[in-house]
Amino acid sequence: MTFLRRVVTLCRSRKFGRYPEPGWANCAFETIQAFIVLLVLLSLLHPSRAFAANPDLETVLTGSRQRIEKLDYRVSGRLTRVEADGKRTSYKFVGKAHWFPDGLSVLCEISGPGSEKTSLLLHMSVNGRVTIQALLPGQKAVSELPFERWNDPLVGTDFSYEDMVESYFFWKNQEALTPEKYGARDCFVLKSTAGSQDRTYYVSVTSWIDRGILFPVHVVKTLHGTGQQKDFVYYALRQVGGAWSASQVEAKLQGKPGSSILAIEFGSGRANLERKDFAIGQSGAQAEKVK
Repeated sequence: MTFLRRVVTLCRSRKFGRYPEPGWANCAFETIQAFIVLLVLLSLLHPSRAFAANPDLETVLTGSRQRIEKLDYRVSGRLTRVEADGKRTSYKFVGKAHWFPDGLSVLCEISGPGSEKTSLLLHMSVNGRVTIQALLPGQKAVSELPFERWNDPLVGTDFSYEDMVESYFFWKNQEALTPEKYGARDCFVLKSTAGSQDRTYYVSVTSWIDRGILFPVHVVKTLHGTGQQKDFVYYALRQVGGAWSASQVEAKLQGKPGSSILAIEFGSGRANLERKDFAIGQSGAQAEKVK
């Protein structure tokens, strides 16, 4: 109402003269048009304002991004593939992560059952763009992992290389679905949809996020092309150093027997990591494509 009163005052002021009825209508219409155009331009310049129409979306997306932007941890545990008949193959897992001004760095080392080791260095920019470097068994130099291999099973488990980082929270296309329970937990439900600018093997990711602690308890990722889905369930949530984490994550590819479990046995939520802590492989090794 305030804006419309100003339109009336402006159009009837002596400075602009008194309009006959058609002139007044044109003045008001053109002024309102200009106002609408201004609002559209402001929304493009400040896309976060679109969240104001949906407070759930703003809460869950801002909370999830801030959680990742505060990461600073060291962990160790086991990565285990569990077959349908109960047979288990376990690997030692060591990981660390820290958010730097240019984004998130994650370094993982997976060893065994023999002496072979897989080392991964993942980097996610502040805009969610991911790059992966690897030192794989049998290699002598650090290698840039080509996108074509991002969906490969990590040491034969249901986790892929891409699953080691939560880049989907930083995609542009985000939608808050109807809140619902997952088990006994009241959850926000967030659907993240990949755009053409996002390098990922997933077309969408739907996350059930606990309303109280803003940490995921269940995630479903849908693969491009096939539409096959992968389930992730987070168990034994705990708060360490003020940060929430899961003691165990189970991944299961729908339609495939068995599952895989990443179990964290030891960890620190405030590791005070620096860039030097994220050296992978031999010093000064030249990155090259994995063949």
